[in-house]
Amino acid sequence: MDYLFITSDHAAFHQKEMLKSYLSERFEVIDLGADSEQKVPYPKYGKKIAQKVLEADGRGIALCGSGIGISIQVNRYKGIRGALCHDGEEAALSRQHNNSNILCLAGRKHDDQKLQEIVDAWLVADFEGGRHQERIEMLDE
Repeated sequence: MDYLFITSDHAAFHQKEMLKSYLSERFEVIDLGADSEQKVPYPKYGKKIAQKVLEADGRGIALCGSGIGISIQVNRYKGIRGALCHDGEEAALSRQHNNSNILCLAGRKHDDQKLQEIVDAWLVADFEGGRHQERIEMLDE
């Protein structure tokens, strides 16, 4: 069974828990916190998931209220390509063209069904390589 890392701050705790449950039949979901709705700083969780994804050469899902803060934090790491996506098309393109390894989501902007749709599109899309590989290499220069 494949695995995914998942994390959120307090603002998206319930959405993280929903996605963890939704994905648990298909993946081993490794929850990096937060553990409740008690207020916590999103940078702490963005750092944690970025480090784990890099160490494991894996993929992860990171949520905060708007998705913006967590996406800024994860993208501070060389080798991380965090993509803030608001629909399935963006999610698929982030994998196909950018080989995104962390999907960033806005917990306060979407209902459960929409979040599941975005995640599913991201999970089934594959990196197309080719001309996109050269661009990805430029990101880490």
